[in-house]
Amino acid sequence: MPVQTSIQLFTVNSALEADLEGTLAEVAARGFTAVEPYDFVRRAEPLAAALAAHGLAAPTGHAFLASTSFVNPDGSGTTVPVPAPEVVFAAAKTLGMTTVIDPYTEPARWESLEQIAETARLLNAAAEIGEAHGIRVGYHNHAHELEATFDGKTGLEVLADLLDERVVLEVDLYWVARAGVDSPTLLKTLGDRVIAVHVKDGTLDPEAVAAYPPADQVPAGQGVVPLAEALAAASALEVAIVEFDHFPGDLYSAIEQSRLFLDETVAAKVVA
Repeated sequence: MPVQTSIQLFTVNSALEADLEGTLAEVAARGFTAVEPYDFVRRAEPLAAALAAHGLAAPTGHAFLASTSFVNPDGSGTTVPVPAPEVVFAAAKTLGMTTVIDPYTEPARWESLEQIAETARLLNAAAEIGEAHGIRVGYHNHAHELEATFDGKTGLEVLADLLDERVVLEVDLYWVARAGVDSPTLLKTLGDRVIAVHVKDGTLDPEAVAAYPPADQVPAGQGVVPLAEALAAASALEVAIVEFDHFPGDLYSAIEQSRLFLDETVAAKVVA
């Protein structure tokens, strides 16, 4: 199956909140045919209509499944309850999604094996519900799941060992590099469970990465994250997703540059 190139819509979150139609039109104009929505339950129907109008599919999306309340992009918790899994999956069906990916769990939940086991239990339970809706469940990492280690294994590897076979992974290649882990090796270890990656590059300059949001991110292929090597190591990849947490320059130009890099790299992977 060909690898689909997509974009995580949080990349353009400010523009999207201000102008849904115009932002999606610009994303499509930059050559994207697929997107990964976030926080989609509250706007499933208008988002579905806008995606259809601009020829965009949404094979994957982000929604909290292993947390009881929303977590802010900076990792801080809130008291705002998340929608129940059944509600999430119903919205996903409206958008034509086949995979819903939990985007984040707080770092404090990665301090013990028992905590990781509880996260696995919640994801497995969500997968059971999702299957009835024809939806797969996945998990997306940041750095803390890899910075946590147990007997030489990263927390993400521990989680993978505890997950039901129906639960997939979306590996964020930038955060893997931020954690100091070799992404090609990690992807080979995680194997066919990895069906999606976030293709995000950066300089990893220590001063720039200390900021929030990170100030080191650059178009894919222009930083030091080993993106091409990681993509080559992903044996079951279905979707490769462009993302920026922050970019101070021309964001639409940056996402287009990233798409071109990704399309070329994925094409080379297919030929190989």
